[in-house]
Amino acid sequence: MPLPFEPLTLVHVVFSSRIAGGERHCIDLANAQAALGHRVHVIGSAGSAVAGALSAAVTFHGLKLPLMRGWRVASLVRRLRADVCHGHLGPACKAVARSCDVARIGTLHVGYKAHHHAELDGLICVNRAQHDGLPKSRQLASVIYNWAPEREATACRTDLRAELALQPEQLLVGSVGRLHSSKGMDLLIQGFKAHAPADAVLAILGEGPDADRLQAMAAGDARIRLLGYRTDVDEALQSFDLFVSPSREEAFPLAILEAMRAGRPVLSTATQGPQEMLLGQPARLVPVGDADQLGRAIDEELARLRPLPREARTVSYATAAYDRGNAVARTLGFYRDVMAHRTARAPMLDEDKTAVAA
Repeated sequence: MPLPFEPLTLVHVVFSSRIAGGERHCIDLANAQAALGHRVHVIGSAGSAVAGALSAAVTFHGLKLPLMRGWRVASLVRRLRADVCHGHLGPACKAVARSCDVARIGTLHVGYKAHHHAELDGLICVNRAQHDGLPKSRQLASVIYNWAPEREATACRTDLRAELALQPEQLLVGSVGRLHSSKGMDLLIQGFKAHAPADAVLAILGEGPDADRLQAMAAGDARIRLLGYRTDVDEALQSFDLFVSPSREEAFPLAILEAMRAGRPVLSTATQGPQEMLLGQPARLVPVGDADQLGRAIDEELARLRPLPREARTVSYATAAYDRGNAVARTLGFYRDVMAHRTARAPMLDEDKTAVAA
């Protein structure tokens, strides 16, 4: 499809070594923009898994050391003659702010922090509550929802129920996310152990710094399986009877979108993102940080689902707001708005510099 505008030179910045939700969004956005004909680069940490997930049309630049990253990003952005520099997650946004000669964008994958985001020219909010809570400033801001990127096709079909040796009558509760306190997997384990039926099984997909602690919490309960990082999440979701998001904080959980795409019943804590995503949807919200209520809700949902045949447990969600093509187009439109805003502000900025010099 021909571009309605001249191609842009776009630089994304993400410093993570492993791939989680924010990194996956950056990867899929960069790949989509390159497929549209833009010149796309990603700056990250040398050896990062992000490099291997980018399409051949995207150029990856790995920084070997974390020292002076802001200055090094700015230098590389100038050398690439970029039109836009787009940061993903706090440290990357802080580095992007050093690139003063380019439109500087940040996506609030987690939330606004002044020391990361205040100096950027434009902010992309992933939910309306983020946008409404922004401080008043000269920054442009827009709400552009994330989408659920397609994961790589696996060589063989995943049957998670068979892998876990489940009987046909057993119900499988599943969750996907980084093993970090913010994701609340400890609450999920506590609640499941206290209230889930004896024949139910809990599968947690993901890796992270809390892995050992969670394994210790699950010890002695054979129903709880921590399966580590998986590349077959879309297929694994098909085996879940109930998807649970137990997070303590969540701006826009891609795992919930993936569960919605798979048609799984969803139970989530009422964090910022899910409150908006699941409004009016056939899903259930419970209070944040309450393992007891989470466990009781799991028990109640499983009791509701148990009499239904597996095919009748599929749920239909309204997901048009999370269309990938529309979100990519809106992001490119926002870039151009910010570029135009910077051009209009240039005389004002020159006056400010002159006043300071005087």
